[in-house]
Amino acid sequence: MNTDLLNILNYMEKERGIDREVLIKAVEFALQSAAKKNVGDVEDARVEIDRKTCDIQVFATVDVVDSSRPAEGQISLADAKKIKSGAKIGDRIEIKATPKNFGRIAAQTAKQAIIQKIKQAERDRVFDEYKDRTGQIASGSVRQFNRSDIIVDLGRAEAIIPVKERVPTEEYQIGDRIRALVLTVQSGSSGPAIILSRSHPDFVKCLFKLEVSEIADGVVEIMGIAREPGYRTKIAVRSHDDKVDPVGACVGMRGIRVKNIVRELYGEKIDIIRWHSDPKTYVTNALSPAKLLKVFTDADNPNLVHVVADA
Repeated sequence: MNTDLLNILNYMEKERGIDREVLIKAVEFALQSAAKKNVGDVEDARVEIDRKTCDIQVFATVDVVDSSRPAEGQISLADAKKIKSGAKIGDRIEIKATPKNFGRIAAQTAKQAIIQKIKQAERDRVFDEYKDRTGQIASGSVRQFNRSDIIVDLGRAEAIIPVKERVPTEEYQIGDRIRALVLTVQSGSSGPAIILSRSHPDFVKCLFKLEVSEIADGVVEIMGIAREPGYRTKIAVRSHDDKVDPVGACVGMRGIRVKNIVRELYGEKIDIIRWHSDPKTYVTNALSPAKLLKVFTDADNPNLVHVVADA
């Protein structure tokens, strides 16, 4: 019984949640090349691990020949019949061919294979966990800086806020808590790449969904959003319930809801306006408190609005 390998497999299955059969197959695959190097001149070498005892055996496919002194990769007819009674010259049969020193080689190879499988399993788990979280907010802490990019520790995963997704007015220190929008999740050879953003307009939209229950419930809808990260955001809302004021719902009692969002955005100004189906009214609301002298739609394009403002 290979107690070392057995204990490792039991630990990985119980503590890491990695399927035992997946690990065994990974070890068998990794031992294939090691077996071929140590068995000798044979075309096929197969490694088999006993599922109960974890004993490792190597099998080689050899040619049956009419010779009492067969070469490597061959077996005499007499010896072949001891393994397979109906063997005849020209047949190819499988024999046990575990090298004497294979235990030591197998132990090291198995260790490397399991470590590699654990890494791959961790990558797959992270990708599966975050692939459906695109467009949601993730929380973590600042681990380090890679030039101007921020590396964020999300707990069981690592993410990055590229410089183009940072807010120019925000500064961080290592260890600071940070929230950001999960922009994309990509699977690569070195593991999943989780890209976060704090400058994207959807980050503000998600903050409103978290803070304003009426938006989360669908009573109030965000119709449009424009943002200059770090300075100002304008958000247009409308209500699907005549009894609910969309602007008041977003502001909250004594402004507590919008204040929480402004605090998260490090003082970025937020203008909440009422959406209107009429483009002229909508633009007037959006540009408030600017004094507009004239607002009119384009004759050829009713969605194009011309505005003349007071200098």
